[in-house]
Amino acid sequence: MAKKGLLLCVCQGTCPSFHKMNIFEVLNEIRREKLVDVVAVHPQLCADDGDQFLESFLSGHQIDKLYVAGCSPTMQEKMFRDSFARAGFELKDFVGIEIRNLDTPQAIEVIKKALIPNGKN
Repeated sequence: MAKKGLLLCVCQGTCPSFHKMNIFEVLNEIRREKLVDVVAVHPQLCADDGDQFLESFLSGHQIDKLYVAGCSPTMQEKMFRDSFARAGFELKDFVGIEIRNLDTPQAIEVIKKALIPNGKN
């Protein structure tokens, strides 16, 4: 069975677009429902240490499908492409989820929709 991981990237926690959201409750809800195998939060995946974190996370957890909830999925794809390549992770196994400007319940709903397409897990 494919191993799924969820990362939350929160723009250092200072970006106003994340202030309505309790990021830990978002992760806990997804974790409690066992929708993914591993969850983590990173303050800024687009920074240099974010590249290192992605590479380590992907190889250390043997993730088959990675979901990153944060900024624009298009931007995420561009920013993470090199890290994915260095980790041997296929871009087709990545799903970016935009959660900016959402409150906690809205973010949970958007992430669940990405994790459970058509309501099936």
